[in-house]
Amino acid sequence: MNKISYFCFKSILVQRKFISNLALLLFFNFLIKPFWIFGIDRTVQNTVSAEEYGIYFTLFNFSMLFNILLDLGITNYNNKNIAQHQQLLAKYFSGIVVFKFLLAILYFLITFIVGYLVGYDSSRFYLLLFLAINQFLISFIQYLRSNIAGLQLYTLDSMLSVLDKTLMIGFCAILLWGNTFDIQFQLMHFVYAQTLAYAITLLVVFVIVLVKSKQFKFKLNKSFSILILKQTYPYALLILTMTFYYRLDAIMLDVMLENGEKQVAIYAQAYRLMDASNQIGVLFSALLLPMFANMIKNKKKLDGLVRLSFSLLFVPAIILATVCYFFPHQIMNILYHSNASDSAPVLSLLMFCFVAICSTYIFGTLLTANGNLKVLNKLAIGGVLLNFVLNLILIPKYQAVGSAVASLITQFIIVFLQIIIVKNVFKFKVNYKLLGSLILYILFVFFVFKIINSYVSGFIFQLTLAISLAILFGVIVRLINIKKMVQILIDKEL
Repeated sequence: MNKISYFCFKSILVQRKFISNLALLLFFNFLIKPFWIFGIDRTVQNTVSAEEYGIYFTLFNFSMLFNILLDLGITNYNNKNIAQHQQLLAKYFSGIVVFKFLLAILYFLITFIVGYLVGYDSSRFYLLLFLAINQFLISFIQYLRSNIAGLQLYTLDSMLSVLDKTLMIGFCAILLWGNTFDIQFQLMHFVYAQTLAYAITLLVVFVIVLVKSKQFKFKLNKSFSILILKQTYPYALLILTMTFYYRLDAIMLDVMLENGEKQVAIYAQAYRLMDASNQIGVLFSALLLPMFANMIKNKKKLDGLVRLSFSLLFVPAIILATVCYFFPHQIMNILYHSNASDSAPVLSLLMFCFVAICSTYIFGTLLTANGNLKVLNKLAIGGVLLNFVLNLILIPKYQAVGSAVASLITQFIIVFLQIIIVKNVFKFKVNYKLLGSLILYILFVFFVFKIINSYVSGFIFQLTLAISLAILFGVIVRLINIKKMVQILIDKEL
């Protein structure tokens, strides 16, 4: 086998691994998470008042502002490091677990001090306490799962990725519809159910990693903690800045406007759908980070996997964004009982943010795996500043819609710059054929949706016909190359 054939062979093997594990990951998540989002979370939003959910959404975003203090980039660093050096699991596990408990103390202190300075009352502090506990549990679960992903145990990691939501569905279903307890459902019951589900999931994942590492000592190692801090601080800065420009919008709406709670509720209804769709990108990123890291270490060709993953993510992103652009009122009226007409224009804008964010999950993950954190941090800081300034300008006049516009502008500028950096760092050649296919696909999808929206009646029929034609055209222009994916999966010679 010559050198070129060898690299092609290895590239196809990596793509097979990606497709098969992505299929499994998507299967588990599409099995569970849609019911969580549209069955449980939506029901909770419709059960409690809009203002009450607005407070919850604001505090939820506030609890996330400083959650980097729970992790300091350890999860991303660990995922990349274990993928490249699996023998380090036993060495790192004990030290990182103890260190994360110390970080939790710092997180709670900072969160509550800032909450006090903002002026939160006792009822908000009580809700914030449990939301902060949930953030701690989530952070711990993500760190533990990074060990499993780093060990390339993708099937197990796929199953664990939906364990918390499965438990939450069970607990919330009992509270909402079970008639087991003679109590009226309140928002705090929703939060308690999350806390219990996260705690059980944490225990399960901890036991699995403990078995894999074969040793654990609950003892602080100062020199090890300092070493980890030095190695992870670039990851920490990146996640902190990314969190701020993803979560700042709702907080600024609440603080800047007299009717802030209502505007946050309007924004939250649309954002919830974008955030739910965004989980597809999160799954891609979680799968790609250890794969990219391993490929970079072994000097494998990256362009095949980058194109495959981008195409698979870009097509559904464009379809979803276009659906929400042409049918926002129908979607919001189906899902929500109040503020649906106000949330519709916000939804149509935020779902185009989803297109940019999905692209970031490919190119940003590639740069992270390659260790280009300095440039990513500069981009993220620039994104925070731009988003903050745009919100200051747009929120007073346009309220929730203005915040959505600020996000849209910021996200597309950031992803455009990321693509340029990836091209320069990895010396990728411009694929004019792919670029032409992308432009043609976008134009076709918009044209089809416009025609169907204008001349075809019946929302469900419109939606089914438009999506079917969009997927079919994606196959025709080979953005979705079914033949190639099937060949990769079934080729017996690989």
